[in-house]
Amino acid sequence: MNFQHITVKIPVDGELNVDLKRFIELFHRWIAEGAVDEMLIDVADYRHVPRGPGVMLIGREADYAIDQTGGTPGLAYNRKAPLEGTNADRFRQSLRSAAKACVLLESELKGLRFSRDQFEVCVNDRAMAPNTAETRQAFEADLLAFLSNALGENDCTLDTAEDPRLRVGAVAHLSTPLDLKDISAA
Repeated sequence: MNFQHITVKIPVDGELNVDLKRFIELFHRWIAEGAVDEMLIDVADYRHVPRGPGVMLIGREADYAIDQTGGTPGLAYNRKAPLEGTNADRFRQSLRSAAKACVLLESELKGLRFSRDQFEVCVNDRAMAPNTAETRQAFEADLLAFLSNALGENDCTLDTAEDPRLRVGAVAHLSTPLDLKDISAA
C-alpha cells in the first residue's frame, strides 16, 4: 500500500505549562522567518474547541498544531501534499519535521518538553487508507520496518485502534528515548 498524508504527533512530556496564546505569536514569527521547511501561510486559533486542534500553523504542504485531541497535548505535524518515494521515506519526512518543530519549540519556550519515548503516527486519509484489518496489517508492517531501520536496536511496541471510524495509525512506545535533535537533522 502507498500511504500518503502522514501525521505524526509527539506528546508533551508532562503537563502543557505554556499558555496557548504564546503559540499564536510564535507561529506568526515562524511564518515571517521561514522557520520550517514548508511554505507557511497562516495561524488558526482553535483554543475554544475542547480537546481540539488548539493552535494551528497552516502551510501549503503541511500543517503544524499544538494539538489537544484525545486530551493529550502535543505537537502534531500533518503532511497534506503527496510525497514521492516509499512509505519509509514518508514516515521519515513526517517524523523529522515533527521533531524539528519540537526542538524549535523547546528552545524558545522554557519549561516545554516533548516526549522522547512515544509518538503517534497515522494516515490522515480515510479514503486512501480505511481502518480495516488489511490496511492496519500493511501499515504496522511498514511502520515497524521503518522504526527498526531508523532507530536501530530500539525496541518498539505499537498500540493500534481497530475502530473503523478512526484513522489507521499507531502509538509507538520506545524502550530507548529518541534524540529529537538527531532525528530533526537527519
